[in-house]
Amino acid sequence: MESYDVIVIGSGPGGYVAAIRAAQLGKKTALVEKYNSLGGTCLNVGCIPSKALLDSSEHYHQAAHQFEAHGIETGGLKLDFKRMIARKAEVVEQTVGGIDFLMKKNGIDVLNGFGSFVDDHTVEVKPAKGQSTTIKGAHIIIATGSKPASLPFIKIDKKRVITSTEALTLDALPKSMVVIGGGVIGLEMGSVYARLGTEVHVVEYQDGIIPTMDKSMGKELMRSMKKLGVKFHLQHGVKEVKANASGVTVKADDKKGKEVSWKADYCLVSVGRKAYTEGLNLESAGLTTDDRGRIDVNNQMQTAVPHIFAIGDVVRGAMLAHKAEEEGVVAAEVIAGEHPHIDYNLIPNVVYTWPEVAGVGQTEEQLKASGTPYKSGSFPFKASGRARASMDTDGSIKVLAHADTDEILGVHMCGPRAADMIAEAVVAMEFRATAEDVSRMSHAHPTFTEAIKEAALAATGNRALHV
Repeated sequence: MESYDVIVIGSGPGGYVAAIRAAQLGKKTALVEKYNSLGGTCLNVGCIPSKALLDSSEHYHQAAHQFEAHGIETGGLKLDFKRMIARKAEVVEQTVGGIDFLMKKNGIDVLNGFGSFVDDHTVEVKPAKGQSTTIKGAHIIIATGSKPASLPFIKIDKKRVITSTEALTLDALPKSMVVIGGGVIGLEMGSVYARLGTEVHVVEYQDGIIPTMDKSMGKELMRSMKKLGVKFHLQHGVKEVKANASGVTVKADDKKGKEVSWKADYCLVSVGRKAYTEGLNLESAGLTTDDRGRIDVNNQMQTAVPHIFAIGDVVRGAMLAHKAEEEGVVAAEVIAGEHPHIDYNLIPNVVYTWPEVAGVGQTEEQLKASGTPYKSGSFPFKASGRARASMDTDGSIKVLAHADTDEILGVHMCGPRAADMIAEAVVAMEFRATAEDVSRMSHAHPTFTEAIKEAALAATGNRALHV
């Protein structure tokens, strides 16, 4: 039986990064993955393919609706939806191939098959075909990720009632789609299809979209997505989804209890994700899960069995690829005797619509609820010269700072390249910068990031210069 210093179960961003870091630290490492391709949900049916479609659909939308204003005549603009889906698959293939290379480069043994515990040091790897293999590990990292959640009364048939996985591989562009859930995944996929001409209805139980983010950013995004033709139905409780060969009917009660319904080609169920821990045989390792299938861990990612670690979507916290990566590094470094840490308050959250939405730190709602004294400064992109030049004037940036110390407590933005710009806020907050500090930094002109400086100026005595 082969023995390893570290066995990682699951090859998503958390798992493969944990394996790489463990190998870098001199540990003999094995990576167990039940599918033939590495990368987990993120690389295969999540982050990477969805961003490929988001970019492709945005290019098409700009060609159809904005190029003329730039003096560009497109003539007979035509959508080749199958080619768009094929390009997405090519991006996935290239990215997954890159992970294969990294495993070889770092001397990591990859075992394809379903991994489950025999005991707290032994893992059985059962491939789809052929004989099982058993390996031993001094340390084991569980990184099996998550899968789409649903509602008890909804049957996901993967034909007309689909998840984000199937939404990435449709054969033809649908004329209509109902998206259940106004969270990140639903809005990203909904925006892809709305840009391409699909009639999209978003049905959300709460009174706003992207509820985990600052409420003002949800309002900004909703205003922008309405321009794409997306129809929002807030405070609607879905009660029935019925599918047939040609389409689907969705019924819901509005906030007054009145029944409303929609007929569409597809219903995308996007009500969140749940930890994927089924079949791991955790009890044989002395582990249990909570009512949501998650494994309890301490700040060093150790489970109740100290030499077994768990990271990413199978533990508490936001289900984010970059959060899983950070936790994977922590687990590997703890195994190697180092003393890393994660500040979860400084892990950014991003929605890759266009405009993008990003936030880090505390939201205004959280600051109010905790009674923290704060001040706020905002700057709209319509006042940004760079945004006007690129016709990306939707959205704004908000800086929240402590009323007494001026330390930045949160930064939230809806606008062009927010996913990239949020890193500036993370760096500032990592070093406990004040709004005054950021307002004194020179930002190149003209750039989108000038809006961060202007929002910081607005938070320090209403000193914004360009609004």
